[in-house]
Amino acid sequence: MKKISIAWVAVLIFGLVNVASAAENGSVSSTIQTFKSFPAVAKFFNSAYGYAVFPTIGKAGFVIGGSYGVGEVYRGGQATGRAKVFAGSVGFQLGGKAFSEIIFFQDKRAYDEFTSGNFEFDATAQAIAITAGVEAKASTAGASAGASAGPRSGVQAETNYMKGMATFIHGKGGLMFEFSIGGQKFFFEPYR
Repeated sequence: MKKISIAWVAVLIFGLVNVASAAENGSVSSTIQTFKSFPAVAKFFNSAYGYAVFPTIGKAGFVIGGSYGVGEVYRGGQATGRAKVFAGSVGFQLGGKAFSEIIFFQDKRAYDEFTSGNFEFDATAQAIAITAGVEAKASTAGASAGASAGPRSGVQAETNYMKGMATFIHGKGGLMFEFSIGGQKFFFEPYR
C-alpha cells in the first residue's frame, strides 16, 4: 500500500511539473481572440476597465491538487504587467487538465484591488465555462454569470459582474474528477 501511495505522489509531482511548463506556453493574443469569439464574453472587452488573461493554467491533483499559470494584465487595451496564478485544493480529485482564464475588471477599484500585488479568490468564487463539457463552476474569480451550451451555440444567459469582476474559463484539454475545496492566489508585477 505504501508503494502505491509513493507512486501516486511521484505521478502527481511529475504532472505538476509538466502542467507548470505547459502553463508558461501559450499566446496571450490568440487567447484574447478565442475569448472574443464568444458573444457572452466579447461585450466585456468593450466595457471593462481592464482584464487579466491567462493563456494556459494547468491543474493536476490526487487528493491534494495544485495549479499554475502565467498571464498579462491589461488596462485600456494596453498591457500593464505580468500576473501569475497559483492554486491549491484538497478533497476528492484525480487527474489533470488545462484551461484558459480571463478576469474582467468592471472599474478602477476592481483593477486596483487585483493589481495591488497580492490578490486572492476564495473557494466560493465562481467562473463561467464558455464551452460545453467544461465545469460550470471553478475556484476562480468572484463572478456570477451565464454560460453557453456550447461554442457559438447562441444559447446565452445574462452575464454580470460580481464584486467588480467577471471570470470566464475555456477548457483546453485533460480529464479531472474533482470534488474539492480550494482557491486561487494571484501575484502582479507591473511592467516598468
